[in-house]
Order: sequence, then C-alpha cells, then structure tokens
Amino acid sequence: MRIIPAIDIINGKCVRLSKGDYSTEKIYNERPLEVAKMFENHGIKHLHLVDLDGAKASHIVNHKVLETIAAKTNLSIDFGGGLKSDEDLRIAFESGANQITGGSIAVKNPSTFKNWLETYGAQKIILGADANNEKVAVGGWLEESKEKLVPFIQKYVENGVRYVICTDISKDGMLEGPSFKLYQKILDQTPQIKLIASGGISTFDELPKLAEIGCEGTIIGKAIYEHKISMKQLENYILNN
Repeated sequence: MRIIPAIDIINGKCVRLSKGDYSTEKIYNERPLEVAKMFENHGIKHLHLVDLDGAKASHIVNHKVLETIAAKTNLSIDFGGGLKSDEDLRIAFESGANQITGGSIAVKNPSTFKNWLETYGAQKIILGADANNEKVAVGGWLEESKEKLVPFIQKYVENGVRYVICTDISKDGMLEGPSFKLYQKILDQTPQIKLIASGGISTFDELPKLAEIGCEGTIIGKAIYEHKISMKQLENYILNN
C-alpha cells in the first residue's frame, strides 16, 4: 500500500482543516517545500497536494507551490482543489503534477471530466469521491450533492476511472480513525479500482488494516503534523512492504 502524505495549501502555506471547515485552519509550516523535502528524506515517494484556495475559488490558485515542489523534489505529486477547466488542467500538468484529482467537476460537469479521462488517460486522472453520510460532497466540501457515493464511483468506473480517492468528511482531520466499513463496502462493490483511503488516520496500526481491506494507498495528513504517526514508522513501513 502506498503511503501518501498530504500538504494542504492556503495562501502558499501548509495548513490543515478539520472536516473541511476553513474556520479551523491551522498553519503547520509557511514553507511547503521544506515539508515536502522532509517527506522525501524519509523515503516517501508520493505526495497529495491540495489547493484549498483553488477549491474555494473554483480554479487553480497555488500552482507556483506545485511547480516549486515538483522542480526541487522527485516526489510523484497528485494535485487537486478547484480544477474546473481544461486550462486548469494544462497549468497543473505543466507545473509538474503527475496526476490530478477531480471531485466537484465530476459531479457538476461530467462531460468535462470524461473528456479529461479520454485526453489524459486513467493513469493521470483520479476521481475524488468525498462523502458525507455516503453522499458526494462538492465545492471544497462546502455543499452536499444528491449523488450516492457507491453508484457515483461505479458510474465512473464504467467510463474508465481506475484511481479513486475517498474521504469520509466526518472523519477528516479528527484523528478518530478512518472509515474501514465504508472502504470495505466500496471495494466489495467495485473491486477493480485502486482505492486511496483518506481522512481520519490517527495511529500507525490503522495502516496494515487499510492494506488488508485492499486499499491501494492511503493519504495521511494531521496524524503526521500532530506527531501521532512518526516519519520513522512510515519509513520502516515503506522499507518492509
């Protein structure tokens, strides 16, 4: 299972939110590149970079942060947050993203998202299926759609999606453990996807459980920043798996 630390960006700074609530913003580092290099020094190969300003503005904002991290590390970066247009995607990929994550766009403008899949291929486009009470949330999690989570994923699998990041918003940033049952349910019904678990990771012991369920990767944020999981633990996990 891939270990994918998260860096969330507001005003060019590394922050974390709780349950996607912008009023809970906590700054952990004013230089995201320092954080990215620290990850890389501990054997991390992947990074989940989220443009929270972009999610709010509905277009890419922090592409310079992406460009800097991509130029100065060897991390494989998946980038998301507010990507709504072909131009946003062009900027993200030209700035160094290896993959992009589309969430709200897949709900609100499915034809554009499907076009991205056809243009760039399933290896480059990740479906962001973020949920509250198993309903897909959009707009930086500020609104809930009527889309039910599992049928939403299944619909896009039929359109070629292979990578899915699923965050249970009620768990995100709360350090209360991930949604094991939800991920099991998704994988039982769509076993062909590469599911990346996100939200709620709080202890190292949860990682083998996610791997056992069949998650292809897991995104870890606040647990690292709050020192609930040490970089040494992650380094050893990567070396031994």
